Amino acid sequence: MDILHEETGAKGRYSTTVEGHEAEVTYSRSSPRLIIVDHTGVPDALRGKGIGQALAAHAVEGARKGGWKIMPLCPFFRAQAMRHKDWQDVVDL
Repeated sequence: MDILHEETGAKGRYSTTVEGHEAEVTYSRSSPRLIIVDHTGVPDALRGKGIGQALAAHAVEGARKGGWKIMPLCPFFRAQAMRHKDWQDVVDL
């Protein structure tokens, strides 16, 4: 799955298109060292296929490479972060 990253000003997103449907994780950059994940959107047609999980994991890898932290306000992303203790180095719960 190809995951795209876009950032314009203080807003950004990770997105992918699978089977003609687009899914995304959106965030706001509150400082050079912190992003706030505010939304994960996965169409019903893609639910249960691990798309949201893949987007969240990609955001975590981006934070590791970029040297920033993630504050998860999105309920889905927060739940994933609670399950993945190996994300604690970049996720600020």
